[in-house]
Amino acid sequence: MKLLVWTWTVLLSVWAFGATAIDGYGFDDPEMAARYKSLIAELRCPKCLNTNLAGSDAPIAVDLRRAVRRLLDEGKTDEEILGFLHERYGDFVLYDPPFKASTALLWLLPVILLLVGAFVVFRTGQRREAVVLTEDEQQRLRRLGVSETE
Repeated sequence: MKLLVWTWTVLLSVWAFGATAIDGYGFDDPEMAARYKSLIAELRCPKCLNTNLAGSDAPIAVDLRRAVRRLLDEGKTDEEILGFLHERYGDFVLYDPPFKASTALLWLLPVILLLVGAFVVFRTGQRREAVVLTEDEQQRLRRLGVSETE
């Protein structure tokens, strides 16, 4: 029984250790720590589809977090760090890519879809005129067993 408790304790300890923060970077300056957290939350992992650097455990994300830390230690501004990573990894690494010809569809598509949706709702919401049947058509419907309200 002691062996089972000991094994269970070790397994839980290993799991808890693995579930802690991804990085062990300590910052003496709270402002520097806040900048670091802000930057890794703002940058997307190049390997993961929709995960920022803070939430990714991919090897490339670990390397990029290390690069962000190094650039912060070198005294680079946030804009310089974003520019460096943008130059190296392209628009994908930014959650908020710049507006230019290659990203125009990305920026304009939501507006276009909203306008198309509003147009469809407007067109289908218009009242349609009721069709008035002649007496002959009404009698024909009654013979077929179809009510006029269907």
